Amino acid sequence: MARAGRHGPLLAIIVLCLLLSVPVLTVFASISNSSDGVWQHLVDTLLWTYIGQSLQLMLGVGVMVLLLGVIPAWLVTMTRFPGSRWLEWALVLPLAIPAYIIAYTYTGMLDVTGPVQGFIRTTFDLRFGDYWFPQIRSMGGAITMLSLVLYPYVYLLSRMAFLEQSVCVLEVSRTLGASPWRAFSRVAVPLARPAIIAGLALVLMETLADYGTVQYFGLSTFTTGIFRTWFGMGSAAAAAQLSAVLMLFILALVLAEQWSRNRARYHHTSTRYSRLPQIELKGGRKIAAMLFCMAPVVFGFLVPFLQLAWWAWDTRHLVDFSVFGTLVFNSLRLAFTAALIALVLGMCISYAKRLQPGMPMRTSVRVLGLGYAVPGTVIAVGVLIPFAWLDNTFDSWMRDQFGIATGLLLSGTLIAVVFAYIVRFLPVAMNTVDAGLGKIKPSMDDAGRSMGLGPWQILRRIHIPMLRGSLLTAALLVFVDVLKELPATLILRPFNFNTLAIRTYELANQERLTEAAASALMIVLAGIIPVIIISLSISASRPGHDKRA
Repeated sequence: MARAGRHGPLLAIIVLCLLLSVPVLTVFASISNSSDGVWQHLVDTLLWTYIGQSLQLMLGVGVMVLLLGVIPAWLVTMTRFPGSRWLEWALVLPLAIPAYIIAYTYTGMLDVTGPVQGFIRTTFDLRFGDYWFPQIRSMGGAITMLSLVLYPYVYLLSRMAFLEQSVCVLEVSRTLGASPWRAFSRVAVPLARPAIIAGLALVLMETLADYGTVQYFGLSTFTTGIFRTWFGMGSAAAAAQLSAVLMLFILALVLAEQWSRNRARYHHTSTRYSRLPQIELKGGRKIAAMLFCMAPVVFGFLVPFLQLAWWAWDTRHLVDFSVFGTLVFNSLRLAFTAALIALVLGMCISYAKRLQPGMPMRTSVRVLGLGYAVPGTVIAVGVLIPFAWLDNTFDSWMRDQFGIATGLLLSGTLIAVVFAYIVRFLPVAMNTVDAGLGKIKPSMDDAGRSMGLGPWQILRRIHIPMLRGSLLTAALLVFVDVLKELPATLILRPFNFNTLAIRTYELANQERLTEAAASALMIVLAGIIPVIIISLSISASRPGHDKRA
């Protein structure tokens, strides 16, 4: 009995790992399935277009997010200029806006029929074709839209790394004659390199996972290709095979990120942490820093938010509040259910890993963590195939044995949707809880055991009260991610079931951009508070942090 109790958490995690790995394993297992020539047709015609445009998108977004994320993180952390204090948390606000919503918003503003080009034609008495204007529905437009909402991943991790750096190391570089810029490029950035690469890897995985933006802009990437192959060509096998190719890209990104961390040889040589120096910028540098840091906030959050608010107010008479209320209710109950399940599972898994930190447990948890790297489109394909097989098998057995047709019990239901959410976003909750548990000293567990408490009593009576902040953050993160998730919901939802994300997508695809503003604005509002909480908690995480600084 003792042995079973000791190995119980490990066995439970392994079983859970296998269960949540079914979608990914299904995709890889489908590589050898016959697609009736559809896969060969894709190889001959579209596959290289999917690869080329996906790589081009990744390259453009990668360069832009590094500029928009790393430099502002350094400026607001190590210098002072007008607005630097509120920019510390304001720079995270674009994370609350899904990429497809900002794409719809800027398209409505900058397209031929939008207010910007209309103002140009009216002011200068021009007709369409008499002037040049950048095309928003293009590769460059998609790169810009994705960069404006994804750079906070790099900003958050870079800022956390800069906050954790020892001031002594930076001071030594200054005494050796290094200018502030040289100290930044030669000392601070190399020390923060693992965090920067980790943030960049997250951005690139989100870029590969995006569907709404690239579909709306008419780009041929893996996600749009999977969707077209599944629903346009009617080939689940070819869609799974295309998903497997995309998974190879994701795997390459994960391995590259891990290789970068393992190869890094930059270490802090001091444990002295004091209040960070407040370098006052003056003259042109002050203005340049202010404008550079404000630009992503203005264009990534303020402009689209105000435009959405104006459109929502302007079209309020077109909103059917009974239907809108149903959309809000559907979205909130899905997000709440997924967040609650992910929080409970994430807490149990993280605590089990703390109890048994051996190689089998670490390997199982690492496999679970790959779920966040898998695009929603791929997860949807991986969920639908085994769920449909289970439904058909059970229906056939019930017909043979009892003459009863059970129909679809799993596929096409909210069970499939929530399962896909858990596969996708459980790592978000798990990593957040891990960070909180890491701050609780093992001596607290020893003290609980000395009082006769068992492992789960220690979790309930000691850890959970100390983890309230981390648990709230984990739940909020999953809640917001589920509200924004589009492709998995679009593929797996039951008939006549809509959410705010799907309604926004449908109206935008019908070019009813102003009518889509109300549902889009609701998604944005739901995401603002969590991202501010995350930013403020990072600011307070530095050793020697002074709340008055």
